[in-house]
Amino acid sequence: MLGESSRQLDRLTVPVTTDLASVGAAPDIIHGDSAVETMAALLHFPAVPALFVCHGWNALVPHFPRILRYVAVDDTCADFLLTREGIAPEKVVVLLNAVDTRRFPQRPPLPERPRRAIVFSNTAHEGTYLPFVREACHRNGIEVDVAGLFAGNTVSEPEALLPGYDLAFAKAKCTIEAMACGLAVIVCDARGIGGMVRTDNLERLRRLNFGARCLNTPWSADALAGEIAKYDPADAREVSGHIRATASSDTLHGALFAQYEAVIAGHDGHQPDGTAEGRAAAAFLRRLSEYDRDHQGRLDRTVRAAHRLMQIPVLGPVARRAARWILRRR
Repeated sequence: MLGESSRQLDRLTVPVTTDLASVGAAPDIIHGDSAVETMAALLHFPAVPALFVCHGWNALVPHFPRILRYVAVDDTCADFLLTREGIAPEKVVVLLNAVDTRRFPQRPPLPERPRRAIVFSNTAHEGTYLPFVREACHRNGIEVDVAGLFAGNTVSEPEALLPGYDLAFAKAKCTIEAMACGLAVIVCDARGIGGMVRTDNLERLRRLNFGARCLNTPWSADALAGEIAKYDPADAREVSGHIRATASSDTLHGALFAQYEAVIAGHDGHQPDGTAEGRAAAAFLRRLSEYDRDHQGRLDRTVRAAHRLMQIPVLGPVARRAARWILRRR
């Protein structure tokens, strides 16, 4: 089933498919972002080399003779590929996340005090960290809106939404998009708080993709209020200008194309090793089974914990009503 992004591409006449059998001509290279689909493409096109992009720690990473390059979106992912996945250093390259600066326009200069804030995250809702954000913003007289999956408010055109705010709470690529639009940004997510992005920490945080390794401060309204106190319109404008000058998607795409060319050239003249590829495919299937069992185990533990919560005399009825409300909204 095609998602909204795929439908948008289809409307632009960019070919999109969920069935590799519909592709009549083999591509020059396979660009993989998820392990299962990458392996399916490698097995379907037996002479095509590949590049795989790792987006996070503990990602499922395919190992296959024709994957000649592994792209890490930050230093954290590069460390994961090198130290947890055993990928050879010469196969790993870091290409930092970027933003389409034509799509995400820069808003006018920020006011002296923030008036409107947006929580720009798929994991934000009343059961995670949203109450802390609301409390910290309430103390500072800041209105708060939420855009994200768990809050039931997904947006397909964030570039039209973001310029209407002064302050954003976000992580990873959402942080980059908000900064490009000229907002002051506090890095945060369900894991914790990373802090206000400023000119003196921008490069360090960007090397970490404004992600897991910088979310080290535990959640509290006091901690967030302390970060809001660092709001500086002039500094935020400088951060925005730097992002727009150095993190353009045009630069990233150029670097990706250079990697494509290197992979294609490195594979030229090589014949597939059927035995090695068959063993790599078998190893992937075994690992995929273990990965699924681990995921199912976490799901089972969550369900058991929720069941115990619902048996508590005071909390149980409230939790059951909340669960029924959530299910009705699905």
